[in-house]
Amino acid sequence: MAQVLEFKLPDLGEGLTEAEIVRWLVEVGDVVAVDQPVVEVETAKALVDVPCPYGGVVTARFGEEGTELPVGAPLITVAVGAPASASGGSAEEADAKTEGSGNVLVGYGTSEAPARRRRVRTPAAPKAANGRPAVPDVVEGPVPVISPLVRRLARENGLDLRELTGSGPEGLILRADVEYALRAATAQGRPASLPTGIPEATPAGEPTPTPTALTGPAAGGIRTPLKGIRGAVADKLSRSRREIPDATCWVDADATELMRARAAMNAAGGPKISLLALLARICTAALARHPELNSTVDMAAREVVQFDEVHLGFAAQTERGLVVPVVRDAHARDAESLSAEFARLTEAARTGSLTPGELTGGTFTLNNYGVFGVDGSTPIINHPEAAMLGVGRIIPKPWVHEGELAVRQVVQLSLTFDHRVCDGGTAGGFLRYVADCVEQPAVLLRTL
Repeated sequence: MAQVLEFKLPDLGEGLTEAEIVRWLVEVGDVVAVDQPVVEVETAKALVDVPCPYGGVVTARFGEEGTELPVGAPLITVAVGAPASASGGSAEEADAKTEGSGNVLVGYGTSEAPARRRRVRTPAAPKAANGRPAVPDVVEGPVPVISPLVRRLARENGLDLRELTGSGPEGLILRADVEYALRAATAQGRPASLPTGIPEATPAGEPTPTPTALTGPAAGGIRTPLKGIRGAVADKLSRSRREIPDATCWVDADATELMRARAAMNAAGGPKISLLALLARICTAALARHPELNSTVDMAAREVVQFDEVHLGFAAQTERGLVVPVVRDAHARDAESLSAEFARLTEAARTGSLTPGELTGGTFTLNNYGVFGVDGSTPIINHPEAAMLGVGRIIPKPWVHEGELAVRQVVQLSLTFDHRVCDGGTAGGFLRYVADCVEQPAVLLRTL
């Protein structure tokens, strides 16, 4: 007899809590194999093909294309153990297809793993003899947590993970454990902060604020939901402005020699070198001289954390919105390798196939907004980084060169930096070095 199993939208990682159905890849009645993609969803990070851990016949789909579902909501139901004639295979093949992949779907799908299916269940409250929830003992030593999402959820809500008893294998603390503890603390009036997205209670004696209804022309305006990539960008930029005391300095530079150097490199044959790659090479050299800007601020510990490696993010505008792919170990790459990696990540951004790992972990960001035909900007720092270099368009302008007025290729460079990690002298030194390398590329030879 067939058994109907429900497959829910899995945790896609990186703090993502919902996804929008873009395209169904199966119909009701289709036979699916273990780990076969069944739906394409759009998260705040990228497009994701979600594979099903069960093999069998699709009996139901939940949600139309364009519907946004939270993590844990049902996606499809699959009848496993269906007769072999349903798929035209032998009984043994049918049994094989009904096996779960055994993978907990975190990230972009399942991978090869032992064929033992595991399910994550919302834990029930541990009971004491009197029927009331038992208070777990404080755990000494390492806290049994694997997921950084669980740690962040607990940290942001003031919850001590050592006070929790995990419901996962060998006492592993799951996100469901943290969410249960937060709900319990709220119900009991304990001072644990509320989960993100839940408004705080209004202090006693103060009236509860009510939303202000829009009137006049604004009431009939076009409303666009802040979700997906646009919502993620809005949240991140708002957090940057709210938490980082930023400052911006800028300088004009003569990029004529840089453009000539690039033309000479490309005329020599071999893979083409992009302008962005040369600017990235200059950035990594400047960060080697001013490492304070390759850092982040840990306010919980009140420390500036300086990184040894440069993972260089770059702003890429796509039809789906602004994304910031990250070039890993940019400091160890030459111009040719940087060009290739920029091209690969840009194409992946345009097709929506960037993975969460390619969109996170940056330590410094390069923003070439000159491609939009503008000269300058005051970039918003890509939180939790400490600085961003902005590059405007390179255009012919009057310039004093070797004591005479001449027409040169001029660019405006701007640096927005976190004033907590350094003062203006360091930021100015970084930007001046970048400008010197743009004006005289041979300056880079001193750092090679």
